[in-house]
Amino acid sequence: MIRLSNINKTFRVAKRKSGFGNAVKALFSREYEKIRALQDVSFTINDGEMVGYIGPNGAGKSTTIKIMCGILTPDSGECDINGSNPWKQRLRHVRDIGVVFGQRSQLWWDVPVIDSFDLIRDIYKIDENLYRRNLDEMIALLDLSEILKTPTRSLSLGQRMRCEIAASLLHSPKILFLDEPTIGLDAVSKIAVRGFIKKINAEHKTTVILTTHDMQDIEALTERILLIGKGRILLDGSLTELLKRSSANKILVVDYNGNVPSLNEHMSLVEQKDGQISVTFDPVELSVSNAIAHISAQVEVLDVSVSGISAEQMVAALYEEYRI
Repeated sequence: MIRLSNINKTFRVAKRKSGFGNAVKALFSREYEKIRALQDVSFTINDGEMVGYIGPNGAGKSTTIKIMCGILTPDSGECDINGSNPWKQRLRHVRDIGVVFGQRSQLWWDVPVIDSFDLIRDIYKIDENLYRRNLDEMIALLDLSEILKTPTRSLSLGQRMRCEIAASLLHSPKILFLDEPTIGLDAVSKIAVRGFIKKINAEHKTTVILTTHDMQDIEALTERILLIGKGRILLDGSLTELLKRSSANKILVVDYNGNVPSLNEHMSLVEQKDGQISVTFDPVELSVSNAIAHISAQVEVLDVSVSGISAEQMVAALYEEYRI
């Protein structure tokens, strides 16, 4: 279990004006600004959960992850992860966690991937039988057999990220922290990574904390989201419930033959193209079936689709609501 209680973290950042003269002055006298990265952050994550940790840039996501990993020490507050304090009992703690930072590598750049894996085995002192079993599983699930002997610097981004995820799981961690794991990946690589993460969670009950700006990752992997903004936890809830709460209006898209159909008083035009019309309406005032019936009574309907607000639209609305 992961439990954070009233975590605070402040950074002291040096500030100076541009220009050579100001650079010289800064050598002798610097101005500093305090940035409150986290303010009384508290939440609990149960074993086996997959949680999306979202928020705009600078909200405090990566700072929280680094504290939970033991990389940073907070100014105040408590953090208990499977009975360990991450920054006080770091050696014990890191045996239980795996970490993937999308913009940083834990693989050695100039050596083959398999050599990096073997070195990670030695660092974590992984039992040889466990290492072989985990390595074989990673090779099969992430399709790594053709790239194990390739130096990391020669891999594509998608290949490297698959190797990064494999490296983070070789020691069978109970918790997996994923910070932007699909950043820059193509569609095929994203689908492969998402499928693998779901499989690991289902089969090994690995707890997954995912930070990302890609809402398709959130929709595909998580049921619960934590929204952070300006260093504070603003929202903690089920993604499905949030989508239902935000989906007051429905969008109806109709492909048709005939003249442009007229709308009733409860419909608003979103877009009109040749042979297609998109309208929005409140299902409380006008049911979906009645909306379709209203249009089909005027034209020959070829295709119909009804949708609510997307996850990306929901998150954008939440950012606007909380002014972050």
